[in-house]
Amino acid sequence: MDDEPELRAWLSAIGTLTSAVNSGRGLREVLDLVASTARELLGLDFCGVLVPDAEERNLVIAGWDGLSATYVVRVNSDHPVPLEADASSGAPSSRAYRSGRPAAVSDISREPGFIWGGVAHDQDYRSMLSVPLVTASGVIGTLNSYRSAVHEFDAEETGRLQLLAEHAAIAITSARLVADLREQHELVTRSERIHERLLRVSVRSGGMAGIAAALHDLLDTAVVLQDARGEVLASAGPATEPPAGGWRPAEPPPGTDLVREEDGHVVADVVLSGEVPARVWLPGHAGLLSTLDRRALEHASVVLSLELLRRRTALEVEQNLRGELLAELLGGADPRADALRHRARLLGHDLACPHYALVGEISTSGQSAHARRRATEEANRLASTVSPRPLVAQHRDAVVALWPVSATGYSTGPHIAEALRKALSAAVGVTAVTVAVSEPTEHEFAEAYRIARGALAVARRDERTDGIVTLEGLGVAGLLLQLDDPAPLWDYTNRVLGPLIRHDEVHGTALVRTLRTHVAHRLDRQATAQALVLHPNTISQRLRRIETLTGLDLRDPATALEARSALTVLDVAHGLSRDDMS
Repeated sequence: MDDEPELRAWLSAIGTLTSAVNSGRGLREVLDLVASTARELLGLDFCGVLVPDAEERNLVIAGWDGLSATYVVRVNSDHPVPLEADASSGAPSSRAYRSGRPAAVSDISREPGFIWGGVAHDQDYRSMLSVPLVTASGVIGTLNSYRSAVHEFDAEETGRLQLLAEHAAIAITSARLVADLREQHELVTRSERIHERLLRVSVRSGGMAGIAAALHDLLDTAVVLQDARGEVLASAGPATEPPAGGWRPAEPPPGTDLVREEDGHVVADVVLSGEVPARVWLPGHAGLLSTLDRRALEHASVVLSLELLRRRTALEVEQNLRGELLAELLGGADPRADALRHRARLLGHDLACPHYALVGEISTSGQSAHARRRATEEANRLASTVSPRPLVAQHRDAVVALWPVSATGYSTGPHIAEALRKALSAAVGVTAVTVAVSEPTEHEFAEAYRIARGALAVARRDERTDGIVTLEGLGVAGLLLQLDDPAPLWDYTNRVLGPLIRHDEVHGTALVRTLRTHVAHRLDRQATAQALVLHPNTISQRLRRIETLTGLDLRDPATALEARSALTVLDVAHGLSRDDMS
C-alpha cells in the first residue's frame, strides 16, 4: 500500500463509506457498498457480507456484489450457514464468526463437509476468505471474498481485507444506529397518529364502539371491550365471545404487563384509579404483536381509561342529582309538588305512582367508601333495567331505594328486596347486606323510609342480618313500627326498663343486654352464660340486680313475657327515633 494511487483509492473508499452512513442511506445500501468496495479495492471476483439471522442460529447474506440474486436466495433459504457452537468446526464463515479470526479455503472441492459446492459451482467460485466484522461489543458478521480459481490467500491479502472489515464494521454499526433511530422516530410518529385518532374518536363522542372500530381498523383483527362484570361494552370485527367471564377489578399484581398474552389471547388492561374496570381482548389473535400494534393497544387502553372516566364523571353528576332528590323526599318534601315531579322526570323517575321504600345496610371489608360506591353502582345498574325506573342513591350510611310498585320484573316487596340485596352483594368489598322493605305508599315516602329504617334497626338489634327484613316478618314489632308517634313506646319502655337503661348509662354495665340474652334463651341461666361467655354465678348476680332495679320477678311467666315485650318495644322505639337514623 505504498503506492500513492492505491492509498488514495483506499482513502476515497473509506470516505465513501463514511459519507453513505452520514447521509442516512439505508442499512442494505451500506452493506452492498461494503461488498462492492471490497471487491473493487482487492480485485475480488465476488464479495458478500454475512450477518446472523433473527434467531442467531445461521449466517445469511445481507449485502453482496458480483453474486447473483439466485445464488443469494438459494443460500439464504435452502443452505444458510449454520453457526456452530465452537470455532473449530463448521463452514469458514462460522469459524471466522465464532473465533474472531480469518478463515480461508483455497479449494472448496477439497474442503471436507463443504455442502455449498452445488451453488458454488453455479456461482463459479473455487476459493474463499472470510474475515470477522469486529466491533467493541463483539463480532457482528463476516466479510467474505470469493475467487473463481483455486487461490492461496497470503498474509498481505488477508490483512487488507481485515483492515477494510474494521472500517466496514464501524460503518455497519453506524448505519444500524441510524436505522434504529429512524425506525424509532417513525414508530413514535405513527404511534402519536394512532393516539390522536383514538382520542379524536373519544372526543367526538364515538364512545366505546367507535374506539373498538378504530382499533379493529388499525390491527385488522377482532376486538372485544369487556368490563369486570363480564359484560361486553363494545366489539368490532368478526363476532366472537370474550375469553373471560369477569374478574375482580382490583389493582393488577406488581410486574403485570399492560399488554400481554393470556390463555392464548392478547389482552390489554384498562386501568382507572388503580383498578382494572375493563379490558381489551383480541380473541384468537395469531402470533406476536408488532411493536406498533402493541403501541396501538397501549394507546387504546389509555383512551378507554379517559372514556371510562368521562362516563363515570357523568354518572356521578347524575347520581348526585338523584341523591339530592332522594334526600329531599326522605326529609319530608311532598312528592306531589310540580317542581319535584319535574326534576324526577328529567332523571327518568315517576313520583306519581305508589312506591316501596327499601333500605340496604352494607358490611364491608377494607375501604368502606369504595365498597359503598361500587354497591350503589350495582344497585343503579339493576334499577336501569326496570321501568318505571326506581330512585336509588346513597343516603347517610345506607343505600336507599324508592321502588315503583308497578315496576317490571318483580311482583312483591320481598322479591324486590332480595333482588336489591343480590345486586349490592355483588360489589367488590361487600361482605354482608341486609335490606328492609316497607309497605307500599302513595306519597308518604319519608314515613315509609322511617319505617323501613326502623325495621332494619330492629333486625340489627335482634342480630338478624345478611338477609331481607319485612314488617310482617318482624311480627308485633312490625306493627308497632307503623305507629306515627314513638312517644307512647318510650313511655312504656321507661316504665318497665328505665332503671336498667339508666344504670347501664351511669355505671357502664350491660344489664339490658343480659336481660335480652336471658329472654332469648328461654330464661335458661346456663345457656345465657354460654352465650355471653360468663360464669353462671355472674349471670345469677346480674339477674338478681335486674329484678331489684325493675321489680320484675323473672321466674313468673307473665313477668317474663312483659320483659320480652318491653325489649321489643325498646327496639321499635330506637328504630323509630330520628336520632337513631342520623
